[in-house]
Amino acid sequence: MRVSQLYVYPIKSLRPTTVNEGILTPRGFQYDRHFMLLKVLPAEDGSDTTTLKNMHVPHFPEMALFHTDIEYPQTENDSGKVIVTYHPPPSEFGPEPRERKRLEIPLQPNTKTLNPLTVTMHQSPTTGYSMGAEYNDWFSACFGYPVILAYLGPNSREVLGTLAPAKANKNSALRGIWNIVTNKTTDKKREWFLPVLVVAFVANILIQAYSFIRQGKTPQTASSLLPALLAPVALVLYYMLHAQPEDRITFADCAPYLVISETSVDNVSARLPDGTEMDRTKFRPNIVVSGAENAFEEDFWSVLTLGSEKTRLLLTGNCVRCQSLNVDYTTGKMGTDESGTVLKKLMKDRRVDKGAKFSPVFGRYSFLETRGSGTNLKVGDEVVVAERGKKRTVLDWPGLTN
Repeated sequence: MRVSQLYVYPIKSLRPTTVNEGILTPRGFQYDRHFMLLKVLPAEDGSDTTTLKNMHVPHFPEMALFHTDIEYPQTENDSGKVIVTYHPPPSEFGPEPRERKRLEIPLQPNTKTLNPLTVTMHQSPTTGYSMGAEYNDWFSACFGYPVILAYLGPNSREVLGTLAPAKANKNSALRGIWNIVTNKTTDKKREWFLPVLVVAFVANILIQAYSFIRQGKTPQTASSLLPALLAPVALVLYYMLHAQPEDRITFADCAPYLVISETSVDNVSARLPDGTEMDRTKFRPNIVVSGAENAFEEDFWSVLTLGSEKTRLLLTGNCVRCQSLNVDYTTGKMGTDESGTVLKKLMKDRRVDKGAKFSPVFGRYSFLETRGSGTNLKVGDEVVVAERGKKRTVLDWPGLTN
C-alpha cells in the first residue's frame, strides 16, 4: 500500500491544504488545526455579556466555502502564512461566480500581543488567543455574523477517553515490557532498559554476597537473594511502564491523525449515482492510503509503518461520522441531492462500533509513536500493516453524543 494523499487543516473545519509531504509530530502534522473559529453569541438578557460557540462544519456548513493554503517558513525570520480564500456560493439570481475574498494570516503569530481566551472542545479545555479585529472582522463579514479567529499558540488539549495509546494500554503491563524489549517502544527507552537491568542484577548479587561473607554466612538457596534482586527490577519496570509521555492534541476533535482508505472511499462512491464520486475530503482525513485489498479492512488495523524509516502510527479507535458528510461544498449548505444522503447510506451497514451504536464508522483515529517525531512523510511512501486487531475496537470518548 502507499500514501496517496496528505491533508493539513490549518484552520479547523475549513477546507484542507493538500500537501505532497508533511512533518509528523505527536500532535499531528506540523501546523494542523492550530486555528479555529468561534461564533460570538449575544446574551439573551440584552446585556453586553457574550459567549463563544465552537464552529464545526456539520453545524456551520458554510465553513466549507473557505479554502486554505499554507506558505511554509523559508527562513528563521519568516513566520509563514495561512492563505484563506472565500468562495461565495452561487447567487440565487444566476450561476455566475461571485467575487472571491482573500486573507493572509501569520502561520505563527506572536501570542504576547494577543488576548487569551478559553476554548473547550468535547470537555477538553485549553487556552487560545483571539487574533484581533483585522482577522475577526474579515471572517465576520464573510459569515454575516460576528466570529473570532482563535490561535492555539504553544498550548494543547488532553486526549480524553481511551483513545490515547497510553490509556488504551494501561492494563497491558506484560505487553508494555515486551514492546520495550522488542524495540516497539515510543521513545529511546530500550537503549538503556536492558543495561540497567543487568547492572541492577550484578550489583545486588555482589552486595548480597559480600554481606553474607562478612557475616560468616553461606546462602543455602537462591531464595535468600530473591528480595534484593527483585527490588531494583520492580523499580525499573514501574518507571518504564508509568513514565510514558502524555498524549496531547491541538484543535483536532480527539486524535492527532485520521487515516482513511481509498478502497473504502470507492465503496462509498459505488453507493452514489453513476458518475458521482465521493469527495474524500468530506471525511476530513490527514493520511489517505491506497492499495488496500478490501473496503473497510482498516477497521482492524492496529499499527501502520510509514515510509523507509518505518515510522509507526498507532490506530487506536474508529472515527464515527455525522452530518458533515452531507454538506454540499459548492453551496455551503446540506446537500439536497444524493450527496446529501451519504450518512444515511452508511447507516445501513457501517454501525459497527459498540461504543457508538447509532453512528456509522469510517476511518481510524491515530497517534504517532514519539520516536517518529520529525519524520517527513511523503505521497508515495510505502504503508505496511504491522499489526492487526483480532476484534473491533470500542470507542470510549466523553465527547460522543450517541
